[in-house]
Amino acid sequence: GTFAIAPTPFHDDGRIDEASIDRLTDFYAEVGCDGVTVLGILGEAPKLDAAEAEAVAKRFIKRAAKLQVIVGVSAPGFASMHALARAAMDAGAAGVMIAPPPHLRTDEQITTYFRQAVEAIGTDIPWCLQDYPLTLSVVMTPKVIRQIVMDSASCVMLKHEDWPGLDKITTLRGWEKDGSMRKISILVGNNGVFFDFELDRGVDGANTGYAFPDVLVEMFKLSRAGKW
Repeated sequence: GTFAIAPTPFHDDGRIDEASIDRLTDFYAEVGCDGVTVLGILGEAPKLDAAEAEAVAKRFIKRAAKLQVIVGVSAPGFASMHALARAAMDAGAAGVMIAPPPHLRTDEQITTYFRQAVEAIGTDIPWCLQDYPLTLSVVMTPKVIRQIVMDSASCVMLKHEDWPGLDKITTLRGWEKDGSMRKISILVGNNGVFFDFELDRGVDGANTGYAFPDVLVEMFKLSRAGKW
């Protein structure tokens, strides 16, 4: 389906704008989103301290009602990642999202990092792998993604935001078909620029900060009805 990535609203003095969090969440539900991702890159998570990040996540989760909420828990240290992930899940989150830190370069560094991250948050927490090389400067090949998925049974989703990365989608779906990789959800970003092509390659929906999520909701519904 369609997951909106939410910005974090602030007052002019830098305080969290909780009333705007409520209005944002209501808007996403009203236009038909299936879920919302908070504390992602658009959510400006690095601008928040640990207490603020937890408060923002809990506010979205409490207001979201029927929406699934994914909480970005990427952090420089595993201790803070663990704390936010556990707090988010205890509050009712559907899962968490983890992005690779920018210093990772080799395939081994990338796969080792995610094994350690999963150990840190706990193998019982479902998580989404964020692949956004244009901003994060970490290039994950399909083979690396497959290794991460096969290493971690709790990895249930790929946030695909390569540019445009259509061949990567085809490769991963092909491995699922031949049994060399287990099935995961693939939701895409980049403001839906390639959404129709990505749907044609077999993705499950969008997970992006596009300002008009109702457009993506409609595109997804049309694609499922066989209308392009």
